[in-house]
Amino acid sequence: MADTAPHLLYVAWGYPPGRGGGVYRALATPNAFARAGWKVTVLTGLRETFQYSTGIDERLEQRIDQRITVHRIPFPGVPYEVDLRRWSPLRARLPEVHNAWRERRARRAFPERVYGEWRAPLERAALSIHREHPVDLTIATANPYVDFTAAAALHAHAGVPYVMDYRDAWQLDVFSGERATAAGGIVDRWETRLTADAQEVWFVNEPIRAWHAAVHPERADRMRVVANGYDAELVPFTDIVRAGRGEGLIFGYIGTMSPKVPLEPLIQGWRRARELDQLVARSSLVLHGDLGYAGAANEQWLRLLRENAEHGVDYRGPVSKVDLGGTYAGFDALVLALGTGAYVTSGKVYEYCASGLPIASVHDPGNAASDVLRGHPAWSPADGLGAEQVARVLIETAHRSAAQTSPERAATQRWAAQYERQAQLDSRIAELTAIAMEGRA
Repeated sequence: MADTAPHLLYVAWGYPPGRGGGVYRALATPNAFARAGWKVTVLTGLRETFQYSTGIDERLEQRIDQRITVHRIPFPGVPYEVDLRRWSPLRARLPEVHNAWRERRARRAFPERVYGEWRAPLERAALSIHREHPVDLTIATANPYVDFTAAAALHAHAGVPYVMDYRDAWQLDVFSGERATAAGGIVDRWETRLTADAQEVWFVNEPIRAWHAAVHPERADRMRVVANGYDAELVPFTDIVRAGRGEGLIFGYIGTMSPKVPLEPLIQGWRRARELDQLVARSSLVLHGDLGYAGAANEQWLRLLRENAEHGVDYRGPVSKVDLGGTYAGFDALVLALGTGAYVTSGKVYEYCASGLPIASVHDPGNAASDVLRGHPAWSPADGLGAEQVARVLIETAHRSAAQTSPERAATQRWAAQYERQAQLDSRIAELTAIAMEGRA
């Protein structure tokens, strides 16, 4: 790459091989800048840290653009230190006292319970990278929100413009719609200070952007919606419908099953649908994904799924992003189960749309995901989460799926092309390239 290329520093906790939430956005964004001709450096954690926290996907790591330099630094967060030989005597003998002390220490550095201590290492690393090769733009993606401090430090020391990319929301509980922190409190003051100097602030949907614009009206003109979209290069979809659907359909779910996901209402509705409809009774519900965020399975969810195996429920664990094309090809219909909240979209909704498969929405109709799905030719939304309501939408989707033709699936895929992730990033890359080059001049 030519030395005249602008240099992007991308700061992310969740980056391959980590498998945590937001990793696909963190993979795609720097890759897109590299394809656009930028020199890109990613600042993230050690592979071992992800191995002991979110778990790793080595095949996803292979999708990092070869032109990108990945700068990995240790993460001081003790919850992810599982080697007992490296524990201090205080932690080994008085773990509660040790954890309380570490939390206070972390919060003094930055108001995040686990991640606050990463602030100093991130800032030092960002400044070191800039000294070695001057940075023209920083994009920091959250959460954790401590990632933003590296961008702010580089701006304070060298005037480097930065973008704050919110995968979620710091002060807004996207499920309840309530404020998660006190107005005027330490988090509010930090966010006000960080957004004051940001070149742009990105959010994944319009409801979240609008909420922040109301909280920080003086920054509203810097706030943009950069939706997640789907990764066409990672997940190839087919328009060929599966043979033998009359003998039984395969409903699919792909995604992390957090406590917010209405798994129990889905299972209850599934069982009721099997009682009411012969086609569903011959069908199966296949679920892929982690049972929780922390890498360890949620035992309650695991027990629920195993108990319902006799009712056609088949839990198969997580699937690598690079295998998703084949996984979707084995489904006849999809179930979109999401936590309730007017601000909840989920990155998975775009991929579901792009598959062209009929979709049964098992979530509150007021979710922001409904805005994405409106106009989908084969979408069946539930009007509530009761067993009868969920059963109705599953039965409707089953018969839609049994009748879907390859041309109809292809037409749905063409409709969903508007949500390809690169399309969400193109305009931002073009504008930020102009800003970076103007700053150089």
